[in-house]
Amino acid sequence: MRISDKLPPPFRATIQPALEALNREQVIERLWSKDHRLWKPDPKEISDRLGWLTVHDQMRQQIGQLAQCVSSAREMKIKDVVLLGMGGSSLGPEVFRAAFGPQNGAPRLWVLDSTIPGWVRQVTKAISPARTLFLVASKSGGTIEVMSLFAHFWKLVTHAKGNRGGKHFIAITDPGTGLEQMARDYGFGEIFSNPADIGGRYSVLSLFGLVPAALLGLNVSRLLNRAAGMAEQCRVQKDVQTNPGAYLGAAMGSLAKAGRDKVTVIASPSLSTFGLWVEQLLAESTGKEGTGLIPIAQEPVLKPGVYGTDRFFVFLKLKGEKHATLDRAVQALLKAGHPVIQFDLRDRYDLGAEFFRWEFATAVAGHVLGIHPFDQPNVQESKDNTNRVLDTFQSTGRLPAQPNHQPKEVARTLSGLLQPGTYLSVLGYTTPSRPLDAAIGRLRRALMSRYRVATTFGYGPRYLHSTGQLHKGGPNSGVFLELVDPMASDMPIPGRPFTFGTLANAQASGDLESLRAHDRQALRVQLGRNPAVVVNAIAAAVTGTASPSRLREAKKGRRKTSR
Repeated sequence: MRISDKLPPPFRATIQPALEALNREQVIERLWSKDHRLWKPDPKEISDRLGWLTVHDQMRQQIGQLAQCVSSAREMKIKDVVLLGMGGSSLGPEVFRAAFGPQNGAPRLWVLDSTIPGWVRQVTKAISPARTLFLVASKSGGTIEVMSLFAHFWKLVTHAKGNRGGKHFIAITDPGTGLEQMARDYGFGEIFSNPADIGGRYSVLSLFGLVPAALLGLNVSRLLNRAAGMAEQCRVQKDVQTNPGAYLGAAMGSLAKAGRDKVTVIASPSLSTFGLWVEQLLAESTGKEGTGLIPIAQEPVLKPGVYGTDRFFVFLKLKGEKHATLDRAVQALLKAGHPVIQFDLRDRYDLGAEFFRWEFATAVAGHVLGIHPFDQPNVQESKDNTNRVLDTFQSTGRLPAQPNHQPKEVARTLSGLLQPGTYLSVLGYTTPSRPLDAAIGRLRRALMSRYRVATTFGYGPRYLHSTGQLHKGGPNSGVFLELVDPMASDMPIPGRPFTFGTLANAQASGDLESLRAHDRQALRVQLGRNPAVVVNAIAAAVTGTASPSRLREAKKGRRKTSR
């Protein structure tokens, strides 16, 4: 049984009408001519959001400036680059960081898209400010997380011995933003002005993705060439089946309409973070008007029996990487009758092609689903709620009290909410760690095995700029479990009347209010000093077994008794 980049025969009848409609309605030609009527009669946030179609060609003109930026970093003997960005500004660079790592002689890249004080502290301790370059990346130029992080690191740099002030900072933003003016006022070493006709989640092949890629030591020209090659293939109009982006878009859209709306990305280990980028692209683009694609990234790959009939699997396989276990698992899914397609990448630079394929496919899927894939109508709600919580804090000195659920209570509640077709989204306002990631993996396995539901996991506040739109605007099939760190070791934000911990707590509370305002089922759990212990306890309660920490305590007790 061979897995191909086309759907297995049983599902071809599902997608065929969509392919025929794309041909009949000349969708490919109209998309390339930027016809907004493919999605909505009103051109607002469509006509001025299609620059991603040709940005790879525009970026060739920036190669010289990128090279100069790399050269300046080398002259400053930069050892670390810290990206301060959210959502579209951070997830593409995170793919480059995880897939490629720093090349010989290039600095390390840290992607800091969090207000959690523990996370900010980790990065702060890992760098030497006078040998670090900070990329302040924001399309709007005023994102609260980015500006708060900038204030922290600006103070850190200006107090560091041997610092060069503004030369340690680079701005990446749209023309005319407040960030652009601020960069001039503070004497930033470089200001990269990005084309304004590109939304954040479609910006990975623009300066938002390419500046960090260049500083990592990647060959930017090669990356753009791969993207251009895929773009050329996506121009095919006569036989839509051979158009890679249109085919994937038609498959996602038509399968979702048939009930298989959980687009599950399985990837080679070094490409794992690509799923997080896809997650933002699909969730924010299609999760609206009560419909949408529900992307599943970095989920444990289990036996076929735990998956329901709401799944569509896409396997990204990197040549030369060992895949024996993944290959067997994907083959088993295909044999069990699930829709599976596979994209083969010759090397990591083929990510340039995949970025374009998925962007094009998302635009096509939006047309098939009848929604507008370039706006994000529900994202502002959580921001407004965060500001309201912060205003309350500043006037009363207290954050609003939120109900806190215990592990066993969470397990009992979930048993009454999770059923075929639903999905469980875990939202973690805490600092990443290996024990926590392992515990989250156990929780997802437990939920998948017991309830046959799809699971997602996102760190807050990152997910607010990624899947947050889907959570509120998409189908009401999500159940949300918010895990909030005590943030006991807090950090001040220079120039602000609140701390990083207060901001993160306000964002968690604000999003919980948004979810409940949209009649979403949402639970909140206050984490302790060891977040992994709490998550393991929830997983144990779901499966009805003792948690790993309890088992260890029991073993210690038995050893003491035997002595």
